[in-house]
Amino acid sequence: MIHLQNICKSYTLNGRRKVVADNITATFPSGVSVALLGRNGAGKSSLLRMISGAMLPSSGKILSTGTISWPVGFAGSFNGELTGEQNCRFVARVYGVNTRQLLAFVEDFAELGDHFYLPFRSYSSGMKSRLAFGLSMAVPFDTYLVDEVSAVGDAAFKAKSNRVFNERMSRSGAVVVSHSMGMLRATCHAGAVLEDGKLTFMPDLEEAIALHMENMKRGQLQQG
Repeated sequence: MIHLQNICKSYTLNGRRKVVADNITATFPSGVSVALLGRNGAGKSSLLRMISGAMLPSSGKILSTGTISWPVGFAGSFNGELTGEQNCRFVARVYGVNTRQLLAFVEDFAELGDHFYLPFRSYSSGMKSRLAFGLSMAVPFDTYLVDEVSAVGDAAFKAKSNRVFNERMSRSGAVVVSHSMGMLRATCHAGAVLEDGKLTFMPDLEEAIALHMENMKRGQLQQG
């Protein structure tokens, strides 16, 4: 369970105040995959980062009864001077998981070959993504945070990534941000719509998608 209690968050962008969260109170149930919907710029990624702990709200609390992942596939916290293996060892120690098993899983999954033992800064963008996604799947969490995850590589690698991701989702909850309604329908059970700093949680995913589409149409009419 993830409970957002009176969450407020705003910041200044190009001289204008942007409100991401306007006194949001909502609960995401345990074991439920929730689609986080909202127009471009609504603050979905910011809200996801607050849930992960990478960004602090201006006020309010975020409470949980289980473990929460970092955004799946996020590579921004890797140390460029350390090798892929060393970065993975560090994460294993931080999260208290079996280092040998984690290293074996990530090395096999990411398919980096000898580059697994080379500095992370030497990786191509695709290699960084494969390492980050593999490490995200190697640590078990009660809730996974997913922000526009897309598998990189050839068709076989994408298929493998989807199999592992779907297996994790079958026994954990998730909060998922994606523009792909197909992915959300395949992954999520419920929805939460972020609009003008307000979050509306709906147990029925299709109702959440319908509300999101209404918001999209209204936004287009206002711009037109």
